Amino acid sequence: MLLAVDVGNTVISLGIYDQKELRAEWHVSADRRKTSDQYGLLFMSLLEHQGFQVSDVHAVAISSSVPPLVPTLEWMCQKYFHLKPLVIGPGVRTGVVIRYDNPREVGPDRIVIAAAAFEKYGGPAVVVDFGTATIFDAISAKGEYLGGIIAPGVAISVEALFQHAAKLPRIELVKPPSVLARNTVHSMQSGVIFGFAGQVDALVERLVEQLGGPEAGVKVVATGDMAEVLASETRSIQAVDPYLSLEGLRIIYERQRPKGEH
Repeated sequence: MLLAVDVGNTVISLGIYDQKELRAEWHVSADRRKTSDQYGLLFMSLLEHQGFQVSDVHAVAISSSVPPLVPTLEWMCQKYFHLKPLVIGPGVRTGVVIRYDNPREVGPDRIVIAAAAFEKYGGPAVVVDFGTATIFDAISAKGEYLGGIIAPGVAISVEALFQHAAKLPRIELVKPPSVLARNTVHSMQSGVIFGFAGQVDALVERLVEQLGGPEAGVKVVATGDMAEVLASETRSIQAVDPYLSLEGLRIIYERQRPKGEH
């Protein structure tokens, strides 16, 4: 089985694959202070809780937006799984051509998502990833990574309101009863949910025009923590795929193996 590990700035997503089947997935906090032993024991306990053994894992693939965590996780894999992980980065056959001014600036998480989006939905495509930042990725009809947009994330925007406006409370990120709110909590929820939905539609519309316009048949896919909440409030998002990064890791891992090997 393959253990796919996608490291974000705030959350680590893990999935265990039996060939193409995602058998289980987990989300844990990304903490740079944790040691390789702490991560090793945590990953082992998650696997065992779902009925898997460490020996069931025959390969590990890692994508990380947090470079300092990479050596920690590499050492963890070697010590607890007795495996050298595949770390997405330069020299790895991803199958994604990068059309960026400086390809090394493109995070591994963007490449993983581009690989999965093109494999599953074809191109051209736009992926909206609701994470620590809200990131829009543009993929060409040939599967090339063309670039994208980085905007503030939903959660950090709400936290900024709480931290810098003395009378505003922390709120639950759910849809309010109406866009026209009559109390502070609903007012904040309206601004966040409907405001971010409007931002998504406006930016996707501009990206679609650059990808050939509506007649090009651009697919728009959402992923990330807030995808389910926000997608239904947009006009532009056509599909929600919460496991896109894990799927991308599986796909890229498969591309490293000799043809015909299973």
